[in-house]
Amino acid sequence: MIEIDAIDRQIMGALVQDARLSASALGRRLDLSQPATWRRIKRLQDAGVITGQRLVLDAEKLGFGVTVFLGVKLAAKGRVGLEAFERAVSAIPEVQTVQHVLGLYDYRLRVVARDLSDFERVLRRRIMTLPGVGDVEANVLLSEEVRTGPL
Repeated sequence: MIEIDAIDRQIMGALVQDARLSASALGRRLDLSQPATWRRIKRLQDAGVITGQRLVLDAEKLGFGVTVFLGVKLAAKGRVGLEAFERAVSAIPEVQTVQHVLGLYDYRLRVVARDLSDFERVLRRRIMTLPGVGDVEANVLLSEEVRTGPL
């Protein structure tokens, strides 16, 4: 485990907000030299704390105004059932995340759709027809606050 100090936390927090920041710009913001900032970022990357950068798209501006979280309980479990479900659900473009979870449901899916009727189409024609699907519970996202995590 790597030791992380307050400056490392500030670096990670700034990069979570804008991963495009250069070491120079970040250093100016934190009153560090560019080489010192770069070394700290490199150390965090080498230790696997920083694992990459992501592009975040605004689903609503792309025409996907509805986000629904689905709890999916498989009717047929076991390794073959899990793998078949995961393969099939990963091929559905409206499914943004697939999380294998412990609890009432086996999987939690984040699904985007243009509107509720589009979501109903995705649910009926794509998700409910997947191998092994049993019970499904839908929760429509009303609002979301994005948090940066435990920094």
